Amino acid sequence: MRLQTLSEARWILCFVGVLAALAATFSIWLSLLFCLLFVCTLAFFRDPDRAAPADPNAIVAAADGKVMDIIEVDENEVLKTKTRRVGIFLSIFDVHTNRAPIDGRVIYREHRQGIYLDARRPESSQRNESMIWAFENPRMIIVVRQITGAIARRIVAWAQAGDELKKGDRFGMIRFGSRTELYLPLNAELLVKVGDHVFGGSTVVARLSSQ
Repeated sequence: MRLQTLSEARWILCFVGVLAALAATFSIWLSLLFCLLFVCTLAFFRDPDRAAPADPNAIVAAADGKVMDIIEVDENEVLKTKTRRVGIFLSIFDVHTNRAPIDGRVIYREHRQGIYLDARRPESSQRNESMIWAFENPRMIIVVRQITGAIARRIVAWAQAGDELKKGDRFGMIRFGSRTELYLPLNAELLVKVGDHVFGGSTVVARLSSQ
């Protein structure tokens, strides 16, 4: 268990642990229920190591989850151009750590206020609270948007603007069910489809031409 990720759960684990201890004084079944909740919380904050592909043209998923939609949209925060957006929904059963899609420098990090719609709804992309990131290397700029959901109310940022990250490096997480979007160049070859389950830092979602 990675300590930086686990530390995000410290107050939740402490609270549930205290409830389990108090419940044990009058109901073993209630105490066991809180113990189960403690174990489920540990499982949610799991953060396995991942092996990123060495191919410099490969763009990997920024999060674990199901590909909900793939559409062409204008990315107006950083790129100011039309891109292909891949929306990934993270259920409570997915790893919630977010990872850099390419080798590169963080050139943009901006928090946006919003509401908390179900992250599976298309309008959540623009209306929910979010954190927008941009990663740059000599070949490309990839924008990633972390989006809260109806349950997920906390976006955690570990990286800072100016940081140099390797593909697959952790840059943050979203606590509980949420959505992560990648904004890809139109000339990138798309390698996933709607309905696919992807793994952050290892699944190649697109590849730039080597030309």
